[in-house]
Amino acid sequence: MNYIAEMRKKVGKDLVMTVGCGVLIENSDGKVLLQKRSDTGEWCVPGGALEPGETYIEAAAREVREEVGIEVSDLKLFGLYSGDDRMIHYPNGDNVYSLSVIFTTSHYSGTISDSDSEVLEHRFFSREEIPSELFSPDARPILDWKRAVEGIPVA
Repeated sequence: MNYIAEMRKKVGKDLVMTVGCGVLIENSDGKVLLQKRSDTGEWCVPGGALEPGETYIEAAAREVREEVGIEVSDLKLFGLYSGDDRMIHYPNGDNVYSLSVIFTTSHYSGTISDSDSEVLEHRFFSREEIPSELFSPDARPILDWKRAVEGIPVA
C-alpha cells in the first residue's frame, strides 16, 4: 500500500502532514550522495515518506533501496527537522508539511542506479561542491552536513 497515494484519493491536493526519512550517504572520500529530483531538477537527500507500521530506519533504508538501488546499514541519527521550510508545494499541486528524520551512514553496498522515475541523477559531492540548486526542504540537512564536516557545530 502507498499511504500517500491513498490519502491523496481522499483529500486531493490539500495539505497532508507526513514524516520523511532520508540518508546522507558518505563515500570513502568523505563526499555525500545527493540525488537530482525529476520533478524540480533540484538536488536532495535520498529518502521519502514513512509508511504506516515502519520504523524510521526501515523507511529510510527502503527509500534508498527504491530510489538509489543500494542497501544501507549502520544508520546514525543526524537530525530532526521541522519548521516553515518543511512546507512543500509540489509542481503537481500537492501540498505537504513534512517533518524529516535524517540519518548518516558510510556503510552501503550495491550499484547506484538512476533508474527510479523520481530521480534524474545521483552524484557524490564534497563540502566545497554542494550545488546551490537544493530542494528547499533538504537544504537545511545538506548544509548542516557541510557544517559538521567543517567542524562547525550544528544547531
